[in-house]
Amino acid sequence: MEGTVNQLLQQLNLCNGEDASLTSSTDTRNTHTLFIKLYDQIPANAILLLNPQTSYQLIAGFLAAIAKNCRIFFVNSRWQQQEWEAVLQFVKPDGIINENGFKPLSFSSRNNWQSDDQGTIMIPTGGSSGKIRFVRHNWETLTASVTGFCRYFQQQTVHCFCVLPLYHVSGLMQLMRTLLTGGNLIIYSYKTIETAWQNQDLAILNSLKQWHQQDYFLSLVPTQLQRLLNFGAGDWLSQFKAVLLGGAPPWESLLETARDYKIPIALTYGMTETASQVVTLKPEDFLAGNNSAGKVLPHAQVWISDEQGKKLSQGKVGSVTIQSQSLGFGYYGDSDWNRNAFITDDLGYFDQDNYLYLIGRHSRKIITGGENVFPDEIETAILSTGMVSDVYVMGKVDQQWGEVVTAMYVPKQETVTVNEIENQLKQSLSHYKIPKQWQRVSEIPRNEQGKVITSKL
Repeated sequence: MEGTVNQLLQQLNLCNGEDASLTSSTDTRNTHTLFIKLYDQIPANAILLLNPQTSYQLIAGFLAAIAKNCRIFFVNSRWQQQEWEAVLQFVKPDGIINENGFKPLSFSSRNNWQSDDQGTIMIPTGGSSGKIRFVRHNWETLTASVTGFCRYFQQQTVHCFCVLPLYHVSGLMQLMRTLLTGGNLIIYSYKTIETAWQNQDLAILNSLKQWHQQDYFLSLVPTQLQRLLNFGAGDWLSQFKAVLLGGAPPWESLLETARDYKIPIALTYGMTETASQVVTLKPEDFLAGNNSAGKVLPHAQVWISDEQGKKLSQGKVGSVTIQSQSLGFGYYGDSDWNRNAFITDDLGYFDQDNYLYLIGRHSRKIITGGENVFPDEIETAILSTGMVSDVYVMGKVDQQWGEVVTAMYVPKQETVTVNEIENQLKQSLSHYKIPKQWQRVSEIPRNEQGKVITSKL
């Protein structure tokens, strides 16, 4: 593996676009220098937490740990003390890679692992529960995801404009795509870009436009796309090769606005467990009016199963089930899952042209008065009214109805009333789907990928 990593380092082309004093060669050189330092410091086969402060530190630490056959745990520097303590006791690492380099740690006891264990790259996933778990991946599963992406988009070299955190699967896979294909990786924080558009900071906006955007893939979550459009970035976004949109269900009005600007949206379906997308809608299909999740990528097989695990035919709604070369091996500290038929919590169906449509999550299904209601559909409808900036729908226990549909919402204006929202919803939703309870809030807690943190509600 050491030889492979050294070869990849030679073709690395990294640039932190936020620092105007740095060039691509400077960032790349910093990464090479730190890699050599860390490679000498890190013990072989160690268990490591990866928590640097800059992109080049993360990349150098990641590659050095891979070269030394270490078990790597990506971490979120924004974790609070309680989360850090829980992870440290759960993982019991030999050391941590941070902004100061390699720092050894010691624990009195821990589970030993063999160098041939499946899963040496641990990617955190909290989903909406707030509970931290690590998905066990390895170099081969991440490589399979890159290969499938390249074949689907017919790309030999992939250039990425990355605004998502590299410790998250959506950012890490942008690193992997550029690293394995010899592409360019330009890194900005999303907050910097949003603030620049909001304040019309010409210095930053001009620097954003110096890249040949038509050669680059950009990844966003729907809330990020909406905010950038609100601040006037539509024409800028339309210049990218593709804007990969995932992480949460988009709403129809958002997609229509993106079409008005002719933004080459590629709707995606995937997760940390599958090393990002396994289903993607090509931009030309999106611009033609298709709002599905797209078609299955070459490295995966996806089908719909009923509650007994039986494969369903086209048009039938059931659980989205996945077999993929990019599928991880399970959650760290837990047993392996079935890699031949990984049954997700997502519900959907395939149409006659093999496009996947998602309708919600099984675990979020609300049963009210005997009717099945899926919050994703209701949230999309509420956002489409244009009266709220954020919304979260859930079921609350009720003696009469079993559950009642309840909406927490952030109004765009103080004058917005529930009656106004409900009147618009009557045009698109059945009466039993319209929330019976409404709660106005100032903010809905979300993580960096836009998922609601239900533990903080």
